[in-house]
Amino acid sequence: MTTATVREAVVRFLRDTGMTTVFGNPGSTELRMFRDWPEDFTYVLGLQESVAVGMAAGHALGTRRAAFVSLHSAGGVGHALGAVFNAFRDRVPLVIVAGQQARSLVQLRPFLGADEPAQFPRPYVKSARQPERAADVPAVLAEAYRTAMTHPRGPVFVSVPEDDWDRPAEPVAPRTVHTAFTADPEALAALAARLTACARPALVIGPGVDDEEALAEARALAERIRAGVWISPLSGRSGFPESHPLFQGFLPPVAGQLAARLAPYDVVVALGTPVFVYHVADESPPLAPGTELFHLDCDPGQAAWLPTGTSIVTTLRPALRRLTDLLPEPDRDPPPPRPAPPAAPVAARISPELCFDLLRARLPRDRVLVEEAPSHRDALHARVPVDRSGGFLTTGSGALGWGLPLAVGRALADRRRLVCVAGDGSALYSVQALWSAARHTAPVTFVLLDNGGYAAVRALGRRIGVAPVPGTDIAGIDFAALAESFGCPAARAEDPLELPAALDHALGRGDDTGPFLLHLRVAGSAGTLYEPWAG
Repeated sequence: MTTATVREAVVRFLRDTGMTTVFGNPGSTELRMFRDWPEDFTYVLGLQESVAVGMAAGHALGTRRAAFVSLHSAGGVGHALGAVFNAFRDRVPLVIVAGQQARSLVQLRPFLGADEPAQFPRPYVKSARQPERAADVPAVLAEAYRTAMTHPRGPVFVSVPEDDWDRPAEPVAPRTVHTAFTADPEALAALAARLTACARPALVIGPGVDDEEALAEARALAERIRAGVWISPLSGRSGFPESHPLFQGFLPPVAGQLAARLAPYDVVVALGTPVFVYHVADESPPLAPGTELFHLDCDPGQAAWLPTGTSIVTTLRPALRRLTDLLPEPDRDPPPPRPAPPAAPVAARISPELCFDLLRARLPRDRVLVEEAPSHRDALHARVPVDRSGGFLTTGSGALGWGLPLAVGRALADRRRLVCVAGDGSALYSVQALWSAARHTAPVTFVLLDNGGYAAVRALGRRIGVAPVPGTDIAGIDFAALAESFGCPAARAEDPLELPAALDHALGRGDDTGPFLLHLRVAGSAGTLYEPWAG
């Protein structure tokens, strides 16, 4: 005999699966879910729905398990969709529950009602449902959780009418789904034979390596075959130690430039990445003649649309272990290591390059770096190497407003201080995250680079012959004062000579002292987009 309500059954399932930190922005259609809110649960309020989703994503990446998000009906889901898009493209497991008006009112198109709620977040969720009956809500939610955690991981969506929460329902026990799978041994043997015979192999490391915690296996493969190692274009994760002598750099999201970087190699093996992520159109082919591509990834859809190469659908850790065991010790020489960039000069104004050189000297290698500064991303990559799995997080999709809340959620996952480098334009999409950081004493040091506008858009405009670009100037905002109004302590610096002490103060705070924001006025850059310093 049923003795539980939908709410009680859902709370029990959330507790059993470890989803006791709930991220959201509450509304009227979710109120019944909060009746008798359990004392062992933590509610993390985002002052805008995309902030709630971004914080949940950071928490999921830190805990390596799905995070629970509560959104408000159609309007709240609409506000959150940019962040949901990022989570989907970056394979972040989220269980998103949105309120819906009462079942008795839905036919009348009520205030705050969602028309076709299961269609609204598509195609940027792995699944989306509104249960047919209230009694089905716990089972549908449990299925959604398993779907979110199955490779390739990602967000799922469940719409729950507000009068369902007090209806009777059977509790659902969590169950285990083992999601690792290995490719056909013959396919891996054929790849091993090709790698043994080739002259100049390379690996392209994508976000899937970090997502599947396969950095050690990727490193072992690279060392066995003495391959040059590149990070895939606009990757949202780390996946290979950047101080390693085999590491060559970051591939640009332009077809001709990408093909030129990989032209010296006869066999390229891409791991957990779609490889051909472009931001700027040109007429170049994806690869130069003589470059053969093999592609290992857990997503059969991604394997299907790849324009060239041989795809092997597999999870990475078991496949890379088997592949490495099949390979003999090579007799080829390793590629030369990439040169270090020249030290940034001290000029009249703070340059991003100087900031990154000083940051590199002060940032412990075991700390996480979150980035959302599109204008300066190439310079950051060149000057602040990341060596640990999970040590770098950003958006691999491009919807701005991801960095600040992602950093807050990631810091709440383990309560260790991390650094978030953000541009002024990016920060304004989700500046409300500073309030959540202060309220929950999230140990984040925000380094905000203020170049007075959307400099990445200006650079892209110059590249395609559009200049000036209207609407790209946003100068005059006092981010330190704005942060302090949210309860986040802050400081500002404009003189390069005061930058070392300012960074020491911002980075030297303990893990229990909450957030801090350092507002830096930086010189703008007129560099060419996606042309790295090494040429």
